[in-house]
Amino acid sequence: MENREIKIHYEIYKSTEELNNQDKILIERAIEAAHNAYAPYSGFNVGAAILLDNGEIVVGNNQENAAYPSGLCAERVAMFAASSLYPEAIMESIAITAFSDKFVVDFPITPCGSCRQVMSEYETRQKKSMKVILKGAKGEIQVINKIADLLPFMFNADDLKQK
Repeated sequence: MENREIKIHYEIYKSTEELNNQDKILIERAIEAAHNAYAPYSGFNVGAAILLDNGEIVVGNNQENAAYPSGLCAERVAMFAASSLYPEAIMESIAITAFSDKFVVDFPITPCGSCRQVMSEYETRQKKSMKVILKGAKGEIQVINKIADLLPFMFNADDLKQK
């Protein structure tokens, strides 16, 4: 038997004031998107904003449905929209945030497993790391520089091709 350990690198910021201007704008756009989420069942509004290499920012928010699980997460809404609207653009970074009227979200919001897998596919496809900025309604902000740190045992279409 052999024991192995996975380590990830991420940065912690006490407030958005510590972020660079571009990341502040991305968080602000994610917050705006969260306020437009359709979350009547969970009451958990999530917003995502993606900065593309062409300077465009594409936003998404969670979209719930009474026929669960027919809804979709904010991250995938934003990524699918970005890929559809700007198929040649590189997704440089994504900011994700959430709030609820039912409880205080005082921790950074991380993407679900499905969103992490989709993010890893885009990162692999574009051959460039995607920075991830995570924020709750309050509290610290976490910045992760690549999707592999969120999904260390990720796989993608290239892995599935016969060699």
